[in-house]
Amino acid sequence: MERLQFRLLGYPEFRLNGRRVELALRKAAALLIYLAEADGPVAREVAATLLWPETDEDAARARLRRTLYKIRIAFGSEIIAASGTSLSLHPALSVEVDSRVFEHACDVGPLDEAADIHKGDYLAGFSLPDCLEFEEWVFFRREALRSRLVQALERLVEAKIAGGEPRSAVVHATRLAALDPLSESAHRHLIRAHLAAGDRAAAERQAETCVRLLREELGIAPDSATLALLHEPTRDISLDVPRTRYVDVDGVHIAYQIVGSGPIDIVVVPGFISHVERVWEDRSCRTWITAVSRLGRLILFDRRGMGLSDRVGARPTVEATAQDILAVMDAAGSRRALLIGASEGGPGCVRFAVDHPDRLVGLVLWGSLAKGSRTPDYPFALTAAQYDLWKQRLLAGWGGPAEIQTFAPSLAKDRQAQSWWAGLLRAASSPGAVAGLLEALRDTDVRHLLAKVSARTMVLHRSGDRAVRVEAGRFLAAKIPDARFIEVAGDDHWFWVGDQQPLLNSISAFARGS
Repeated sequence: MERLQFRLLGYPEFRLNGRRVELALRKAAALLIYLAEADGPVAREVAATLLWPETDEDAARARLRRTLYKIRIAFGSEIIAASGTSLSLHPALSVEVDSRVFEHACDVGPLDEAADIHKGDYLAGFSLPDCLEFEEWVFFRREALRSRLVQALERLVEAKIAGGEPRSAVVHATRLAALDPLSESAHRHLIRAHLAAGDRAAAERQAETCVRLLREELGIAPDSATLALLHEPTRDISLDVPRTRYVDVDGVHIAYQIVGSGPIDIVVVPGFISHVERVWEDRSCRTWITAVSRLGRLILFDRRGMGLSDRVGARPTVEATAQDILAVMDAAGSRRALLIGASEGGPGCVRFAVDHPDRLVGLVLWGSLAKGSRTPDYPFALTAAQYDLWKQRLLAGWGGPAEIQTFAPSLAKDRQAQSWWAGLLRAASSPGAVAGLLEALRDTDVRHLLAKVSARTMVLHRSGDRAVRVEAGRFLAAKIPDARFIEVAGDDHWFWVGDQQPLLNSISAFARGS
């Protein structure tokens, strides 16, 4: 069997049976790359439109035929199986794509191998300026792979320090800080690695670098916990973050944490973005988590495809979220819990409440909704077209504090909050990965389930919420039997921003059954 190898991490290279094949025509290379990354056959018209967007259909198909001929000549054999309607790499070939090998190593290990494979950015130096759709696809793929690399390096630093290999931890942490120089979390990892290696001078220099970069680039000061590392070198990574654990749900690993103790279990289901470790880096969020953990044993988790949980190829569904909730509760030994669904996490909680009423002591829906887009009988959301425009704006701003003015208008000019939100977005997902999640949210509709919810329910919503209109919260409360609706003053969507006390008081009273 002939062996076809793709090197896509860095400038692309192609090898057939170990022999390097040069493709002078960039669109020929782009076609091969796209086919290698596809999960199945690619329609001819899709390939033609992708690579010749400004050409009419007949001319694009003719150019595609010529490109296929040039690929066959370059490789000296038929490596593409072409039918009248679709294209794919020839099934008789043994195909190895380094980007796929990297992702597999991230999923199952070893992580050292994953870090070694990712030697450069995806298709670095390769572009097709006249093919905007292809360029967008490459951008999303590149960001997704960088996100996986960051996660792998973070895990490697922790593992190497714990395993008594601080020098290796320094190597990985140095690379982590270089990937995202404005990530305070990355600087913490490197400071801690230097301290573990006994090089206090290097740790102090790194702390100075962190202070300078954050001041010059973002106009903010680092969290006091970052500098405290220098004074408490034996302390864990500064924020007393609980240990992240994992539970396997049909081959998908879900990351979760357990915080505090108390008479009841409280499970928080996050909105569309989460990262169980990065949330601790924001002071207000940390304060909120700590306060809730005093009410009971708090269980946090990242839904599949998000944060520290495994990436998945399929769009997440409310059924999948309900499955994740059940698995995390079982793994944490929680028989019954108070379930708090925040924002887009709410519909999955509704599904869980209908499927597993015996596992709940109550349901709290915060800033949530029953349907992701507007219809004549649900006028409380954006139309599908408006939603898609908002999604494009969010993804275009990814890497920065995208849409913070929508989620937390009171923090829109707060440089510290902007830096944290931008870092959370980069760590939690990537533009390409989150696009599917956002599309799933747009198409979500659990209105038919609301009347079936039998658990005690409280709906909390801020009156001026810009992300999810307060009418959406009122709708939930009106349709769920005997649900209690509490409207809180304010414009912020995030529950940890603004006046936290009314929310905490309401949750506390609800948890006590009053």
